[in-house]
Amino acid sequence: MRGLLLTLLATTLSLLVVDIVFPGVDLANFPAVIAAAVAIGFVNAIVKPVLTFVSFPLTLLSLGGFLLVLNGLCFSLAAVFVPGFQVNGLLAFFLGPIFLSCVNAFLNQYLTAKLPQLADGEVSQ
Repeated sequence: MRGLLLTLLATTLSLLVVDIVFPGVDLANFPAVIAAAVAIGFVNAIVKPVLTFVSFPLTLLSLGGFLLVLNGLCFSLAAVFVPGFQVNGLLAFFLGPIFLSCVNAFLNQYLTAKLPQLADGEVSQ
């Protein structure tokens, strides 16, 4: 349960950063950010593996380049489910999910390293 909450927190913070960096990613308010984080997690867990399996021949022919399109499709699909979350433009479609995963990986690493220490009462400087 704690890992799920940390992942949700990291994805939420990552989406806020992506909203600031990319002008094509628009998040209306903080509840929309949380809903978008949940939707992205759901789409990446349920829909993306199916799309990856179905599009394997195309991914093989493009030497893996089609996975960038799949990431953009999943990112945009999550935006369809959440009111207040929009993805507009090719830059946001292709680079938004890449930047999101990079920031998310950094925040997950940071949070998992720091939060166990804080839970034990230690405060590092």
